[in-house]
Amino acid sequence: MEGKTIRERLEGRELKAFCIFSVLLLLAAGCVGMVQEGHGTGELFRGLWTIVVSRDALITDYFELAGFGAAFVNAGLVMAMGIALVRRENVPFSGLTLAAVSINAGYALWGKNPVNTLPILLGSFLYAKAHGSPMGRYIYTALFGTSLAPLVTELVFLLPFDRKINLLAAAVVGMLIGFILPSLSMHTATMHMGYNLFNVGFSAGIVAFVMVCVLKSFGLESESVMIWREGSPTWIVLGLYGYCLLAFLFGLYLNRWDLKGLLRVWRHPGRAVTDFVMMEGPGCALMNMGMVGGACATYICLIGGDFSGPVVGAVLTAFGFAAFGVHVKNYLPVLLGVFLSTFLNHFSPVTPGMQLAAVFSVGLSPISGRFGPVAGVFAGMLHSAVVMCTSQMYGGLNLYNNGFSAGWVAIIMVPALESFMSEMRQKKRERG
Repeated sequence: MEGKTIRERLEGRELKAFCIFSVLLLLAAGCVGMVQEGHGTGELFRGLWTIVVSRDALITDYFELAGFGAAFVNAGLVMAMGIALVRRENVPFSGLTLAAVSINAGYALWGKNPVNTLPILLGSFLYAKAHGSPMGRYIYTALFGTSLAPLVTELVFLLPFDRKINLLAAAVVGMLIGFILPSLSMHTATMHMGYNLFNVGFSAGIVAFVMVCVLKSFGLESESVMIWREGSPTWIVLGLYGYCLLAFLFGLYLNRWDLKGLLRVWRHPGRAVTDFVMMEGPGCALMNMGMVGGACATYICLIGGDFSGPVVGAVLTAFGFAAFGVHVKNYLPVLLGVFLSTFLNHFSPVTPGMQLAAVFSVGLSPISGRFGPVAGVFAGMLHSAVVMCTSQMYGGLNLYNNGFSAGWVAIIMVPALESFMSEMRQKKRERG
């Protein structure tokens, strides 16, 4: 190792190092949050306990529920679990890895914790064993499938039995969810043809809808939640921008200070599977992640939105998916569509659901990348309408509600766009 540069020593381990750094940064943010709120270690553990034992249905902001310190520490723990699973299965770190661990960290600010995610992960492990396959083959479906973690928690409160029986039933249902999601998500991917990057969110929404219908048939009904912390703490805003800047600079360093790779990223439509790490290298992917994350944070600042737990979690999710299909060129038209829709409907850009819809519209970026910015704008406008209704279908128990909505938008729009483009190409050939 003597005589080697830092870049050479990190070769092949760049993304692993960045993920570990991200975990440490979340834990550090937890410490800063404790100082900001004047909390000590006792309040931190009480906050973590509150996160574990409270309902997690949409929208449950852990900043408001348990405090900044507990929320960020919880996010660090959940992200560390994901990284540990990836390392245990010897799965190489890729763009999909960054997307998976980032979305888990983001949603650990408003719905996930190390306890309610475990049954789902275990269910995917059992699915792999039943099929004689290594867990690594289904690791990403398992990590994304924890979107239904609130359903596990909800059953503890909803079922009319003794608490111990409720806990056991919730764990069994969580394992069942983890068991059926791998096969279901493979089928749903064909429905939207890769134009919804949040595919497991779509399949999880279907599972949540069926589960809620079953519960309602027994007279058990879950209610949506609205716990939301308003305001934009300066230290959180600056921390997000600093994190995105560090990712960009680290990527630029890995790419030997060459920005041309970023332009190559922008040429990809983004349709799944588009792994920027595999296609253009980790340096280009990290630069792109920094830009997309910064764009999301800037949008929230410009509209005067809230840097609540859900919004910060959404920005971290978009940041991660910028390694797996999203870039500013294919995302901005969809984002513009969500914003423009607020001039036509009765929602304001700062309505909590609309803030989240704007950031999470990254899932529809491939439509803009493949069919052009006008199609992207219309996709964003349609997404903003659909997403405000779908959460009611399953009582807020699917955290990836935007992924479920994006799936329907893609299913509706893509066939029509494909047909239109095919007709245009045919006419062009005839004229030629």
